Amino acid sequence: MGLKSYLQTLGDRTLHSTAIRVALIVGTVIFCINHGSAFLHGTMTRTRWTSMVLTYFVPYCVNLHGQIASRMRQQAKAHPSSEP
Repeated sequence: MGLKSYLQTLGDRTLHSTAIRVALIVGTVIFCINHGSAFLHGTMTRTRWTSMVLTYFVPYCVNLHGQIASRMRQQAKAHPSSEP
């Protein structure tokens, strides 16, 4: 599967719902570990809020990549190339 196919797969909405759920769960755990005290004490800075966005965005991207990679492997197994 080439880059064009990979990018088209990114538009598959069925992948996004799982990635969002994972990002919310994993992101919240990481947010609490890294920023929980600052959040509870009202000492969140602009830098911390920026980090919070990344705390949710990274697990989202990782999950999306994993789903796409898995799908690509399954398609490769289902349609093996005729080349030796």
